This record gives sequence, C-alpha cells and structure tokens, in this order.
Amino acid sequence: MSTTTLDRLRELLEPVVSTLGVDLEEVSLTPAGKRRVLRVMVAADGGVDLDKVAEVSRAVSDVLDPSDVLGSLPYLLEVTTPGVDRPLTLERHWRRAADRLVLVHLHDGGTVTGRIGASDAEGVELDVDGTPRRLTWDEVAKAVVQVEFNRKSKDSAATAETEEDDEDDEDTGVEHDTDADDTMDEEA
Repeated sequence: MSTTTLDRLRELLEPVVSTLGVDLEEVSLTPAGKRRVLRVMVAADGGVDLDKVAEVSRAVSDVLDPSDVLGSLPYLLEVTTPGVDRPLTLERHWRRAADRLVLVHLHDGGTVTGRIGASDAEGVELDVDGTPRRLTWDEVAKAVVQVEFNRKSKDSAATAETEEDDEDDEDTGVEHDTDADDTMDEEA
C-alpha cells in the first residue's frame, strides 16, 4: 500500500479521533482476499474502554464511507488499542506506562530493566532495583513493558492493608458471649 494512502488516512482520521479524546497511534491497511483490513489503533491517558472503541469506530466509519481515500474496494475496519508488547516509542507511551516494569535495550548494546517513573521531553526516570537511573531518549534503542502476573499495584496493596485493619476493628453486629463458649466446654 502506498505511503500516500496511509498519510491521507492519518490526515483524515487524526482530527476525528482527537475530538473524541484519544490519540491516533497507528493506521495500517493490509490486503485480505477481495477486501482490505484497515486497523486504527488508539490510546489515551487512563486507557480506552470498549464504549470508547465503539464510539471511535462509528466516527471513523462515518468519515471514511463518504470519502474516496480507500477507493471503491471494500474494507473491514478494526479499531483497537496497543497491546502490552508494543514498544514504547513516544514520551506519552512512557507516561501512560508509569510504574510498570520495562526492559530497555540501549544503543550501546546494554539492557536495563526497571520500573518507569517520571518522563519528560528529554528522557525517563527508572527505578532499577531501588536505585534511580535517568535515561535520555537518545540512549534508548527499544523498550517494551514486561508482563507481571503476580505484582500487586500500589493501590491494591494499600486497599488490602486498609481492609485488614478494618477487619480487626469491625463490628459485625453479632454479640459474642464468651461465657457460652465456656458452658459448652463444661457440658462436653
């Protein structure tokens, strides 16, 4: 597919998805038999829920149908969000992945694994085994978030602690007669 078609698609779709509060991350067009598959990838700070994906899909379809960008061949529209294995390539990707574990391949051939902290136009702060490390974007060749199956988030850990404290102080509304327990033992 020609780059000009993808450029025209991006130019057409970017303002549409932007008005819905999401970023257009990627547009791809691939042949699939007698039709083509148009994949539109969107993301937003705080994530994109299924209702928002459906809203974006309707808006994109409403703009594409009367347009001549795709010509007369039929197409299948897929609106999706980035997967966990998608490389972090822009500062906003790093910002959205804050507090996640990341494997960074450096241009000098080394690798760094750390938890993502603050990021800005110059680079990112990582927590590497409790030690802060600053990387500039020029140092980063490739970075991918690592999947963690049993890590509790800070919020869930704090919630669990609060619930444990509440359980100790909780008044269930049921009176417990300690003498009744003693009586049971005496009868036995």
